[in-house]
Amino acid sequence: MYEESDENPNDPAAPLPILPGHSSRGRLERVLRRGDFAITAELNPPDSANPEDVYERAAVFDGWVDAINATDGSGANCHMSSVAICALLTRMGYAPVMQISCRDHNRIAIQGNVLGAAAMGVSNVLCLTGDGVQAGDQPGAKPVFDMDCMSLLETITTMREENKFLSGRKITEGPKVFLGGAINPFAPPYDFRPHRLAKKIAAGAQFVQSQYCFDLDILNEYMKRVRDLGLHEECFILIGVGPLASAKTAKWIRKNVPGIHIPDSIIDRIEGADDQKLEGKKICIEMMQAVAEIEGVAGAHVMAYRQESLVAEIVKESGVIKDRKPWMREPNPGEQAVADRMKELNTDP
Repeated sequence: MYEESDENPNDPAAPLPILPGHSSRGRLERVLRRGDFAITAELNPPDSANPEDVYERAAVFDGWVDAINATDGSGANCHMSSVAICALLTRMGYAPVMQISCRDHNRIAIQGNVLGAAAMGVSNVLCLTGDGVQAGDQPGAKPVFDMDCMSLLETITTMREENKFLSGRKITEGPKVFLGGAINPFAPPYDFRPHRLAKKIAAGAQFVQSQYCFDLDILNEYMKRVRDLGLHEECFILIGVGPLASAKTAKWIRKNVPGIHIPDSIIDRIEGADDQKLEGKKICIEMMQAVAEIEGVAGAHVMAYRQESLVAEIVKESGVIKDRKPWMREPNPGEQAVADRMKELNTDP
């Protein structure tokens, strides 16, 4: 019998048993339910059909994150699909979070993808309504929006708990998944945001990941209201953090990306630094340390777009996971032998 933190040493990709009170076999749910501060990160999806591009991007997180989000057409731009990235990650033993954007899929496709992903070992699903197609590079695409994040949460909960499709047709075995949603405490109307979280919890959300946090005052007020409603006891809350590469980048994000609030004080601090990228990293570390001290915050979601190599440094230097070591992939000797042979073949004259 495996303990809560055990892995199968002979097959790291083998499914773990479902523990009492858990809805999935996944490591992310185990980490959160035992009270550890969890770390998740986003994988920048490749514009490629080469699986090695996914493996290389995931490898930078080894030993530092508990789960990896596979985005689903983020920003309404096309990349490798979330379900495909998750399939590749589960092959190697990683714990992916499959994101589903209702913008691009109808209810038939979504339910089928959830079943297929669960069969491949995906234990975490993040339910999103999705950005409008006008935000992306193919604004002429036809949006779907057959469902929204609330109805999607309800649908997958029904599939898991009642073993049936939305139509009422029976499922032989429902998907054993840990369900999540997105929150944004940093966008008005601020008073409404905790109640929006309550609605997502009622629809089935067991964890949530927030938009970037650059304003601790707003977050503290939000979490106070969340605690007053007792929502932190019903759902695991992971706060989004991320490094800003420069003041110019920060200004562009604030102007062009809806829902991201970056105060002038943050931009001024980066602008006045000798090394703006380093200062952006320092701010991210400070934010992570601060959110880890807030009652009701269960973890951090690190979004380091095109700076994924910094995630390990940020987590390590923040000290938020203390002496805990998240799972790390260790290639077996057979894989290394194949890789060495391929290298030889590619370098032969």
